[in-house]
Amino acid sequence: MELDSIECVSSSDGLDEEEIPHDNLHHHHHQFSSAKPHNAAANNNGRGAGIIATSVHELLECPVCTNSMYPPIHQCSNGHTLCSTCKTRVHNRCPTCRQELGDIRCLALEKVAESLELPCKFYNLGCPEIFPYYSKLKHETVCNFRPYNCPYAGSECSVVGDIPALVAHLRDDHKVDMHTGCTFNHRYVKANPREVENATWMLTHNASLLQVFHCFGQYFCLHFEAFQLGMAPVYMAFLRFMGDESEARNYSYSLEVGANGRKLIWEGTPRSVRDSHKKVRDSHDGLIIQRNMALFFSGGDRKELKLRVTGRIWKEQQNPEAGVCIPNLCS
Repeated sequence: MELDSIECVSSSDGLDEEEIPHDNLHHHHHQFSSAKPHNAAANNNGRGAGIIATSVHELLECPVCTNSMYPPIHQCSNGHTLCSTCKTRVHNRCPTCRQELGDIRCLALEKVAESLELPCKFYNLGCPEIFPYYSKLKHETVCNFRPYNCPYAGSECSVVGDIPALVAHLRDDHKVDMHTGCTFNHRYVKANPREVENATWMLTHNASLLQVFHCFGQYFCLHFEAFQLGMAPVYMAFLRFMGDESEARNYSYSLEVGANGRKLIWEGTPRSVRDSHKKVRDSHDGLIIQRNMALFFSGGDRKELKLRVTGRIWKEQQNPEAGVCIPNLCS
């Protein structure tokens, strides 16, 4: 769907550039190879033990994918090892000596792995935890220090990083509008709203349907798009929090759209960007506006979309005496 004719007008002020981190973006795009526990192992077992643990861990790296190997670990008749996933990739031929692999397990290496304790592979991002070898992988899938995926929904963007890096990436690479403050007032204009297809509206530099807000020291992504809900074309607006779900629960937001004496109001908790854009959209967790209602709100001859969406973000604070949450409104 072409969006060149969409206009998004905001009453919020633009985010000052000095408030957006200007660290070199490449410093935040980590390539996570297997962790080398020199410091962690040395501090716990002495320098010699650290060297031994590192050497053994290197033996546990698959020579094909370089990831840590987990049972079953396969080997050829010459003793070269590789992981079970890569065994099928190399068509049952050893990538080192080209001998046929067969079904030989390297039980000795699997047993050695049981005795290892290694740091989380995100230790360079701040995770202090050390785990038994076979527990480490499970932790890393939910580690709070793991990087975030780019929240931009208009393309299959593969960039990952921490929040400051992603904010800079959204601003510089996707040209997303940046705003300060906890309230927003936007007008979405489309000359031919009947062009809604069964797909997400693609974001463009000229008509960004993703905006980033900075308030309470945090960043929030406001999404607006059109898609088919069953047979009905709809518009949807929702907010995502640039952080983990546990932090997102500390905030609430409202969205409102209306005209001609009618209005629709949505209140909820922003979803974490850990949840994909598609997951949030498909869960209908946001303000959904049927096209007929959107055209009614637009007024005129009902042939042009002119939706004004307003809203605000607030922080929920715990009242220690009453034991209930009270809103902390942004000034």
